[in-house]
Amino acid sequence: MLHELRIYRCVPGRLPALHKRFETVTLRLFEKHGIRQKGFWTVAIGENAQELYYILEWASLAERERCWDAFATDPEWLEARAASEADGPIVASIVNTILSPTAYSAIR
Repeated sequence: MLHELRIYRCVPGRLPALHKRFETVTLRLFEKHGIRQKGFWTVAIGENAQELYYILEWASLAERERCWDAFATDPEWLEARAASEADGPIVASIVNTILSPTAYSAIR
């Protein structure tokens, strides 16, 4: 099992728009395309209050590629993303890391 840590660094003041997009569109489309989320986090104490962290779970890199490709080209996603960015960009940058569990990890 692989886990993908994604960090979305928002344009200042745009984190609420990102939350709304995940809550109203993105999570439903993730489910449609077989993208399994393990959790979402924001910074409660620390420097990066304009970031959203989340973890996805994958059986393999091939599964990840297949699911992301389907999601990224879904016309409903493309339309929703464009509509959510009508007032300007939401995400300034994305950090993406594929993680492999250690032998002593509680999550495998």
